[in-house]
Amino acid sequence: MSTEDLARPSDHTTAPAAVRAAAPGGARGRSRLPTLTGLRFPAALLVFLFHAALPLSDMRVFADDGVADVFYAFAAQSGGLGVTFFFVLSGFILTWSAREGDPARAFWRRRYAKIVPVYLVSWLLALLLVDLSAAKWWQGGATLFMVQSWIPDVTTNFAVNNPGWSLSTEAFFYLCFPAIYLAVRRIPAYHLKYWLAATVAVIAATPLITYTLIPLGTEVVPNEPANSANYFWFAYIFPPARLLDFLLGILVARAVLAGRWRNIGMLWSGVLLVTTYVAASFTPLLYGLRVMCVVPAALLIAAGAMADAEGRRTLFSGRTATWLGEVSFAFYLVHYTVLTLVRELLGDRMLTTALGIAVLVAEVAVSLLISWAMYAWVERPLTRRWSKPRKAMPRTPVA
Repeated sequence: MSTEDLARPSDHTTAPAAVRAAAPGGARGRSRLPTLTGLRFPAALLVFLFHAALPLSDMRVFADDGVADVFYAFAAQSGGLGVTFFFVLSGFILTWSAREGDPARAFWRRRYAKIVPVYLVSWLLALLLVDLSAAKWWQGGATLFMVQSWIPDVTTNFAVNNPGWSLSTEAFFYLCFPAIYLAVRRIPAYHLKYWLAATVAVIAATPLITYTLIPLGTEVVPNEPANSANYFWFAYIFPPARLLDFLLGILVARAVLAGRWRNIGMLWSGVLLVTTYVAASFTPLLYGLRVMCVVPAALLIAAGAMADAEGRRTLFSGRTATWLGEVSFAFYLVHYTVLTLVRELLGDRMLTTALGIAVLVAEVAVSLLISWAMYAWVERPLTRRWSKPRKAMPRTPVA
């Protein structure tokens, strides 16, 4: 690839004025996206609700079978939606904030300085407090080095700290981003719609590809015993399969910045997301987890970014919402440990509906308190300290 390709003028000049001014390289420099920050906590809370609703003896808190069943029916797709939202959001944010002439190693340094310290602290807490004897030594090693999502074994994928598998997958996204970003920038703006359509089509075909190519196996998904663990791993956890969600976020950001995105607004994006979420409960597992909500999630992310770029206040751009969004990464990584500890403290005891709801609220509060401490004492200071090299690095542009 030539230096002329790398120095090619940005498509920001074709974007709407407000988006162009707020976009990377615009007159005002890189924009903040408070709405997208604020949306991170609801996505993390969806994952919390899914784990809290698992119909297993080690997570269930409600004594009433009917209440427990309704709770799980409501939250059965929430974990998949939360993870999909994060994967698409990650690609969008990284593209929106990409720095001109940024070396790949500088990008990798910033990303890993942000995620690895918090990941390791949450991993150590989970290992010492709830999983010291449960995980096999090699599972502990796989999760420590963030490679668990590459192993076709559900027990290993979720070992030590259950939500950590998605960070294993995200690490692969970060490794690929500099090359993907350069490739996407070379796509003519008027061709972006075709790439977006093709990416969505391949995502939609992922379950069919899985059913066709992957062996059924004998293992099943723990909370969905009618579904193959092999299918679940390949379609939902395997990093190259989930790279499509990340790519969709990159393409959506590029389309917004190039003025090639048709914005339907946050309200209608939210209505569509709720509608597809409900519909996902009536579709086969892999289609519900991978297909139903991915386009509405992308629409909502784009609408939120455009609202921020245009200076419009939203429900998620306030101070409280953005603070929750800032601590949401740590919340995502520690909530499962809190849920497990509370379940162990309860022993075999199940709770009335009112008391069960109170316990869930308390678990959210405790998780937030721990998350705030991790954000204030680990994530923020270490990100500031280690995201910049001690001396200037040679500028070998990749983005």
